[in-house]
Amino acid sequence: FSCEWAQAYFRFCEPYSDLAYALEAEKGGTRTILMAVQAHIIKYLLFVRNTEYTHLERLRRTSRQEQGEALAAALADTLWAAGGGGRATISLLAPALHLMPSGAYKPDNFTERIQLFEFSEKAAAQEFIFDHINCFKGEGSHGVILFLYSLLFSRTLER
Repeated sequence: FSCEWAQAYFRFCEPYSDLAYALEAEKGGTRTILMAVQAHIIKYLLFVRNTEYTHLERLRRTSRQEQGEALAAALADTLWAAGGGGRATISLLAPALHLMPSGAYKPDNFTERIQLFEFSEKAAAQEFIFDHINCFKGEGSHGVILFLYSLLFSRTLER
């Protein structure tokens, strides 16, 4: 992965601002993934989240906690769809290596640390993501790459 990909994570604008619902996106390859997730975030904030605010206020009156909930719901929705509606696989980084480099494989100190968690219920996957939300939205977390791996493993390599 390029430096741009390695530094990419899910970063929201300031809570309770006019763009509190929006992910910040740099130019480049990660923008397409961020925008796909952004659509699910807006759907969650407008139509799923229970609040008394009007539609525009629903987006602007988003707290940091609600940003995390919306991101967890968006990631879970996308992974669930990728898994055909019957499963989702979530990739996180483990502190220790899970794969020992060998042969023509060039180690990157990232892929060797991927740990997979499989879920057969969408609600459980969403709760797990929310419990580990900083793995996706924390600076230096490689959150976009983790989500990309999660998409690939949810979809399965055969499909």
